Amino acid sequence: MSGVESRTRTYRSELRQHQAAQTRRRVVEAAIEVFGENGYQAATFAQIAKRAGVSVETVRTHGPKTAILWAAVEVASFGVEGRDLDFFATGHGTAMLEVTDSNGFAALVGETTLAINEPSAGVWTAATGAAPGDSELRRHLLERLAEIRRQVENVLRVVAERGWLRTDVPFDDLVEAFCVIISVESYVRFVQLDGRSHERYKAFVARTIRDTVLVH
Repeated sequence: MSGVESRTRTYRSELRQHQAAQTRRRVVEAAIEVFGENGYQAATFAQIAKRAGVSVETVRTHGPKTAILWAAVEVASFGVEGRDLDFFATGHGTAMLEVTDSNGFAALVGETTLAINEPSAGVWTAATGAAPGDSELRRHLLERLAEIRRQVENVLRVVAERGWLRTDVPFDDLVEAFCVIISVESYVRFVQLDGRSHERYKAFVARTIRDTVLVH
Protein backbone atom coordinates (compact mmCIF):
# COMPACT_ATOMS: atom_id res chain seq x y z
CA MET A 1 0.00 0.00 0.00
CA SER A 2 1.39 3.41 -0.98
CA GLY A 3 1.64 6.33 1.40
CA VAL A 4 -1.12 8.13 -0.48
CA GLU A 5 -3.47 5.14 -0.15
CA SER A 6 -2.69 4.86 3.56
CA ARG A 7 -3.40 8.54 4.16
CA THR A 8 -6.63 8.27 2.16
CA ARG A 9 -7.83 5.33 4.24
CA THR A 10 -6.92 7.13 7.45
CA TYR A 11 -8.82 10.23 6.31
CA ARG A 12 -11.88 8.19 5.38
CA SER A 13 -11.78 6.35 8.70
CA GLU A 14 -11.52 9.62 10.63
CA LEU A 15 -14.35 11.09 8.55
CA ARG A 16 -16.59 8.11 9.32
CA GLN A 17 -15.78 8.39 13.02
CA HIS A 18 -16.58 12.11 12.96
CA GLN A 19 -19.87 11.51 11.16
CA ALA A 20 -20.78 8.72 13.59
CA ALA A 21 -20.04 11.00 16.55
CA GLN A 22 -22.21 13.75 15.04
CA THR A 23 -25.06 11.29 14.53
CA ARG A 24 -24.70 10.03 18.09
CA ARG A 25 -24.83 13.59 19.37
CA ARG A 26 -27.99 14.36 17.37
CA VAL A 27 -29.69 11.23 18.70
CA VAL A 28 -28.78 12.00 22.31
CA GLU A 29 -29.78 15.67 22.07
CA ALA A 30 -33.09 14.65 20.49
CA ALA A 31 -33.59 12.15 23.31
CA ILE A 32 -33.12 14.91 25.90
CA GLU A 33 -36.06 16.76 24.37
CA VAL A 34 -38.28 13.73 23.73
CA PHE A 35 -37.83 12.20 27.19
CA GLY A 36 -38.28 15.61 28.80
CA GLU A 37 -41.52 16.25 26.93
CA ASN A 38 -43.08 12.79 27.04
CA GLY A 39 -41.54 10.93 29.97
CA TYR A 40 -39.69 7.64 29.69
CA GLN A 41 -42.52 5.21 29.04
CA ALA A 42 -44.29 7.29 26.38
CA ALA A 43 -41.12 8.27 24.52
CA THR A 44 -40.44 6.17 21.41
CA PHE A 45 -37.53 5.56 19.08
CA ALA A 46 -39.68 6.98 16.28
CA GLN A 47 -40.07 10.28 18.14
CA ILE A 48 -36.34 10.47 18.79
CA ALA A 49 -35.55 9.57 15.17
CA LYS A 50 -37.86 12.27 13.81
CA ARG A 51 -36.39 14.90 16.13
CA ALA A 52 -32.82 13.87 15.26
CA GLY A 53 -33.47 13.60 11.53
CA VAL A 54 -32.34 9.97 11.33
CA SER A 55 -33.99 6.59 10.82
CA VAL A 56 -35.55 4.56 13.60
CA GLU A 57 -32.99 1.85 12.90
CA THR A 58 -30.20 4.35 13.47
CA VAL A 59 -31.65 5.21 16.87
CA ARG A 60 -31.85 1.50 17.70
CA THR A 61 -28.12 1.13 17.06
CA HIS A 62 -27.57 3.62 19.90
CA GLY A 63 -29.97 1.80 22.24
CA PRO A 64 -31.33 0.12 24.29
CA LYS A 65 -33.75 2.75 25.47
CA THR A 66 -32.32 2.90 28.99
CA ALA A 67 -28.82 3.51 27.62
CA ILE A 68 -30.07 6.40 25.48
CA LEU A 69 -31.89 7.83 28.49
CA TRP A 70 -28.80 7.89 30.69
CA ALA A 71 -26.64 9.24 27.87
CA ALA A 72 -29.22 12.02 27.57
CA VAL A 73 -28.99 12.71 31.31
CA GLU A 74 -25.19 12.94 31.12
CA VAL A 75 -25.15 15.26 28.11
CA ALA A 76 -27.92 17.46 29.50
CA SER A 77 -26.04 17.77 32.80
CA PHE A 78 -22.42 18.19 31.71
CA GLY A 79 -22.42 18.41 27.92
CA VAL A 80 -20.59 15.11 27.47
CA GLU A 81 -21.24 11.42 27.98
CA GLY A 82 -19.43 9.45 30.63
CA ARG A 83 -20.41 8.05 34.01
CA ASP A 84 -16.86 8.26 35.34
CA LEU A 85 -16.53 11.98 34.67
CA ASP A 86 -14.51 13.75 37.36
CA PHE A 87 -16.35 16.92 38.37
CA PHE A 88 -13.07 18.74 38.94
CA ALA A 89 -12.10 17.99 35.33
CA THR A 90 -15.09 20.00 34.09
CA GLY A 91 -15.27 23.75 33.66
CA HIS A 92 -17.55 23.97 36.69
CA GLY A 93 -15.10 22.01 38.81
CA THR A 94 -12.11 24.05 37.68
CA ALA A 95 -13.93 27.25 38.58
CA MET A 96 -14.75 25.84 42.01
CA LEU A 97 -11.09 25.06 42.69
CA GLU A 98 -10.20 28.67 41.90
CA VAL A 99 -12.60 30.17 44.47
CA THR A 100 -10.76 31.92 47.30
CA ASP A 101 -13.38 32.23 50.06
CA SER A 102 -16.45 30.47 51.41
CA ASN A 103 -18.92 33.10 50.21
CA GLY A 104 -17.55 32.79 46.71
CA PHE A 105 -17.85 29.03 46.96
CA ALA A 106 -21.51 29.24 48.00
CA ALA A 107 -22.30 31.66 45.18
CA LEU A 108 -20.57 29.43 42.65
CA VAL A 109 -22.52 26.40 43.88
CA GLY A 110 -25.69 28.36 43.16
CA GLU A 111 -24.56 29.22 39.64
CA THR A 112 -23.29 25.71 38.92
CA THR A 113 -26.43 24.03 40.24
CA LEU A 114 -28.61 26.14 37.97
CA ALA A 115 -26.33 25.49 34.99
CA ILE A 116 -26.63 21.72 35.52
CA ASN A 117 -30.24 21.40 36.66
CA GLU A 118 -31.98 23.75 34.23
CA PRO A 119 -31.14 21.78 31.05
CA SER A 120 -31.34 18.34 32.69
CA ALA A 121 -34.56 18.72 34.71
CA GLY A 122 -36.86 17.25 32.07
CA VAL A 123 -34.87 14.14 31.23
CA TRP A 124 -33.89 13.55 34.88
CA THR A 125 -37.53 13.76 35.94
CA ALA A 126 -38.37 11.25 33.20
CA ALA A 127 -35.84 8.84 34.69
CA THR A 128 -36.88 9.26 38.32
CA GLY A 129 -40.57 9.09 37.43
CA ALA A 130 -40.22 5.75 35.65
CA ALA A 131 -37.69 4.15 38.02
CA PRO A 132 -40.15 2.85 40.66
CA GLY A 133 -41.86 0.65 38.08
CA ASP A 134 -38.76 -0.49 36.20
CA SER A 135 -36.12 -2.51 38.06
CA GLU A 136 -33.38 -1.81 35.52
CA LEU A 137 -34.04 1.92 35.57
CA ARG A 138 -34.14 1.88 39.36
CA ARG A 139 -30.76 0.12 39.51
CA HIS A 140 -29.23 2.67 37.16
CA LEU A 141 -30.79 5.53 39.11
CA LEU A 142 -29.35 4.28 42.39
CA GLU A 143 -25.94 3.99 40.74
CA ARG A 144 -26.21 7.59 39.49
CA LEU A 145 -27.25 8.85 42.91
CA ALA A 146 -24.29 7.05 44.47
CA GLU A 147 -21.97 8.66 41.91
CA ILE A 148 -23.41 12.11 42.65
CA ARG A 149 -22.79 11.48 46.34
CA ARG A 150 -19.16 10.49 45.65
CA GLN A 151 -18.62 13.68 43.67
CA VAL A 152 -20.14 15.74 46.49
CA GLU A 153 -17.88 14.00 49.00
CA ASN A 154 -14.87 14.98 46.88
CA VAL A 155 -16.03 18.59 46.71
CA LEU A 156 -16.65 18.83 50.45
CA ARG A 157 -13.26 17.30 51.25
CA VAL A 158 -11.67 20.18 49.37
CA VAL A 159 -13.93 22.61 51.24
CA ALA A 160 -12.87 21.02 54.54
CA GLU A 161 -9.18 21.30 53.62
CA ARG A 162 -9.70 25.03 53.16
CA GLY A 163 -11.33 25.38 56.56
CA TRP A 164 -14.75 26.34 55.24
CA LEU A 165 -16.71 23.23 56.25
CA ARG A 166 -18.68 22.93 59.48
CA THR A 167 -17.15 20.58 62.02
CA ASP A 168 -20.06 20.43 64.47
CA VAL A 169 -22.09 18.20 62.13
CA PRO A 170 -21.02 14.72 60.91
CA PHE A 171 -19.44 14.77 57.45
CA ASP A 172 -21.98 12.28 56.08
CA ASP A 173 -24.84 14.53 57.20
CA LEU A 174 -23.28 17.50 55.42
CA VAL A 175 -22.90 15.43 52.27
CA GLU A 176 -26.55 14.41 52.46
CA ALA A 177 -27.67 18.00 53.00
CA PHE A 178 -25.59 19.19 50.05
CA CYS A 179 -27.08 16.49 47.81
CA VAL A 180 -30.62 17.55 48.73
CA ILE A 181 -29.93 21.25 48.20
CA ILE A 182 -28.44 20.79 44.73
CA SER A 183 -30.88 18.09 43.60
CA VAL A 184 -32.89 18.41 40.40
CA GLU A 185 -35.99 17.77 42.48
CA SER A 186 -35.34 20.95 44.49
CA TYR A 187 -34.90 22.91 41.26
CA VAL A 188 -38.17 21.55 39.86
CA ARG A 189 -40.04 22.47 43.04
CA PHE A 190 -38.52 25.94 43.41
CA VAL A 191 -38.51 27.08 39.77
CA GLN A 192 -40.90 25.00 37.68
CA LEU A 193 -43.66 24.39 40.23
CA ASP A 194 -43.39 27.44 42.50
CA GLY A 195 -42.57 29.75 39.61
CA ARG A 196 -39.58 31.50 41.15
CA SER A 197 -36.89 33.05 38.97
CA HIS A 198 -33.46 31.64 38.22
CA GLU A 199 -31.88 34.51 40.14
CA ARG A 200 -33.90 33.68 43.25
CA TYR A 201 -33.01 30.01 42.83
CA LYS A 202 -29.28 30.73 42.67
CA ALA A 203 -29.56 32.96 45.74
CA PHE A 204 -31.56 30.29 47.57
CA VAL A 205 -28.98 27.58 46.86
CA ALA A 206 -26.07 29.83 47.86
CA ARG A 207 -27.77 30.96 51.08
CA THR A 208 -28.80 27.42 52.05
CA ILE A 209 -25.30 26.09 51.41
CA ARG A 210 -23.84 28.85 53.60
CA ASP A 211 -26.35 28.30 56.39
CA THR A 212 -26.31 24.49 56.34
CA VAL A 213 -22.89 23.31 55.22
CA LEU A 214 -20.31 26.03 55.77
CA VAL A 215 -18.69 27.52 58.85
CA HIS A 216 -20.68 30.52 60.05
